[in-house]
Amino acid sequence: MLFIRFPHPRLLALSLGLSTLATGAAFAEMPDWVLKGDTAAGKAVVNDRAKGNCVACHAMVGADSPGAIGPVLIAMQTRYPSKQALAKQIWDATVKNPEAVMPPFGKHEILTQKEFVDVVEYIWSL
Repeated sequence: MLFIRFPHPRLLALSLGLSTLATGAAFAEMPDWVLKGDTAAGKAVVNDRAKGNCVACHAMVGADSPGAIGPVLIAMQTRYPSKQALAKQIWDATVKNPEAVMPPFGKHEILTQKEFVDVVEYIWSL
């Protein structure tokens, strides 16, 4: 029979807690991912009222009952110098405008990494 000896319970709890803090802090800043997502999956998240809910504030082609609080999402490749610049805006809009009402989708982990990359890919395609 094989027995595994674990460290003192307090040390184990401390190490788990520190690794959780490190992970959360690392996710607060936008990583340098290769942004190549799935456009169709991104469109689904953008239009999902329970997840991305971009249509609550933004008008875009093909959206049902779009909002008018945020800018219209068209010609994105002419409005942003790169996909990375667009991703930074979606990650945390308050960096460019501290008064922005758009939630920081990446910084606050509203979207998963995959959902975030897919949303950026879709919005970039508009």
